[in-house]
Amino acid sequence: MTAAGGPGISEDTSRSFAAERVAVQRALDGFCARWLEDVAPLTAEAIRYALLGEGKRLRAVLLLEAYRACGGTGDALDLAASVEVVHAYSLVHDDLPCMDDDDVRRGRPTVHRVYGVPVATAAGLAMVPLAARCAWHAAKAMGLGDETAADIVRDLMGASGAGGMIGGQLLDLEGEGVQLTLESLERVHRLKTGALIMASVTLGARAALAPSGRRAALARYGAAIGLAFQIADDVLDITATTDQLGKTAARDLDLNKSTYPALLGVEGAIERAVALVEDGCAALQYEGLLTPTLEQLARYIVERRS
Repeated sequence: MTAAGGPGISEDTSRSFAAERVAVQRALDGFCARWLEDVAPLTAEAIRYALLGEGKRLRAVLLLEAYRACGGTGDALDLAASVEVVHAYSLVHDDLPCMDDDDVRRGRPTVHRVYGVPVATAAGLAMVPLAARCAWHAAKAMGLGDETAADIVRDLMGASGAGGMIGGQLLDLEGEGVQLTLESLERVHRLKTGALIMASVTLGARAALAPSGRRAALARYGAAIGLAFQIADDVLDITATTDQLGKTAARDLDLNKSTYPALLGVEGAIERAVALVEDGCAALQYEGLLTPTLEQLARYIVERRS
């Protein structure tokens, strides 16, 4: 995440996030050691490259915090890692020449620039079923029953599929060179970006065996902050540098995409993101789930600098 005292985060919470990032990184190391043994060597190397570089690990941290907010006390790190695997897959494919055709991700060359397009494509495809296996085994290791474990895998795969990221990515590609309405743009990004962020918190709730009302509140929170995350990304794309972002700045302009700043102006886009965060936090407050950490994570999403 950010350094101590960074945007939206107190020093105590920032130290906690830093510790959780380290723990998630260890879980991803463990994922590679356990699940890549039977993968073709070059594909496995590309997967390691995609997974183990720098990253915010926001989705994993959201899962862990939602799990704890719902009373979970076990070790949910491997489950959190499975979400990061899905997220990393999406970045590998998003950067491909047939998609956004980007050269830089997380401050270093994209996977296809290092390993070539065929290997990067295969690596991304392989990461999805590996994430499903990881999620199932993580759920069982936490003592969850088969039905709950199946629900967790179903929700994770749903967030990554045609009703989630893949569907959103297709709509995003179709929207290049077209002036989308705000309603259409939000539909794109509730799927492309928001679906996995929403799944992160609802998976934490499922793992904690939270009742439906609590899962619904976390779904509303996740949907709100997921859309706010994309709005903040659109703003940063035109206000931050490539070095600050760790990826190519002004890429949306190059691809002639509709963005929130283009539709609402920078200030209007920020106001929309802040309103979404307030709505999401209010949903948690109503259910007694709004921990200081979940609130600060939501505010960090809008105030971050990368």
